[in-house]
Parts: sequence; C-alpha cells; structure tokens
Amino acid sequence: MTIDPLRRRKIVVLGSRSVGKTSLVIQFVENQYYENYCPTIENTYSKSIKYNGVEYDVDILDTAGQDEYTLISSAHTFGVHGFVLVYSVTNRNSFDLIQTVHDKIINYSGMGSIPCVVVGQMCDLNDQRQVKPTEVQKLAESIGSAWVETSARQNTNVAKVFDLCLAEIEKSINPPQPAPGKCIIM
Repeated sequence: MTIDPLRRRKIVVLGSRSVGKTSLVIQFVENQYYENYCPTIENTYSKSIKYNGVEYDVDILDTAGQDEYTLISSAHTFGVHGFVLVYSVTNRNSFDLIQTVHDKIINYSGMGSIPCVVVGQMCDLNDQRQVKPTEVQKLAESIGSAWVETSARQNTNVAKVFDLCLAEIEKSINPPQPAPGKCIIM
C-alpha cells in the first residue's frame, strides 16, 4: 500500500527539558503514561490521525529539550508541516522560552508565520502553577497560534493537541477563501 504524499504530515515537538514532551507524545501514540523514563535524545513516532474526515499519516518528531542557547537544527524545520511548542504550567522559564523557540523557527525557516500549537503541559499540577492561561492566550494570539493545556498523566486534551496542529497546518496550506459574491479589491 502506497502512502499518499498529500496526506503525510510531519510535526515537530519542541520545548525546554523536562516539560513533558515525551510523555505527551507517548500518551498520544501508545495510550501509555510512564512515571519514569530516560531523557529523550530524539525519537520519531508515526500515527494515522483522522481530521475533518480525512486520514493523515503523521510523523511526530519528539526532540531533546531545548534551552535558549541550543540552536534548532535544519531537521527541525526542513519538510516540517507543523510545530507543537510545549512548556510546563509549573515552570515559568519553560513558558518564557516558547517565544524564543518560535522566533528561531521563523528565522531558520524563513517563513513569516508557522502552523503551531502552544501547549501548557502538566495542568493536573494546578496547585504548582506558575503560568496563567491568560498569559498563554496573549502569547498565542501574538504569534498566531492555537493553544491548549494538557496533562499526559491524566490524558487530558492530549489528542486535541494534534487535532489543533493539523487544523493549523491545513489552514496554512488551504487558507480560507472569501465568501462567493464578495468583491475583492487588489
């Protein structure tokens, strides 16, 4: 069986160390949550996802944790359709890094905007929260992305992350068209 290249999508998951990127991806792909695991170097997972009645073959690149001095490699931008930018709601520094990671992707890719989702992981640890949802909403609006809070441990909004990412990708590939009968002045 050949895979339709028009239905293949590559998504890269980026963010600081220990924010739950791998937990998020494993919960989505394998429906598993592991309390302990070795730090990720880099792994690629594949899963078929149905979005808007269309089946997509999605490759998810789970990257090693980034810090502000780590350069994003060309592998993280070349041939990539969308990005999941993860921070922990319990770690202010990881949230502050999201803008930097986003800007580096923009600079590296040469694009004016990128299809992405900002993800606040570990929302089940609300009593340890350092980042308010209003702050995330403001950031998401400023960079033109979707956003959601998740808990890989409780499987809260995990699938929604990838649905939102596919929505952002499709919106960038097929921008909304003006309603018929409306005039457009160029």
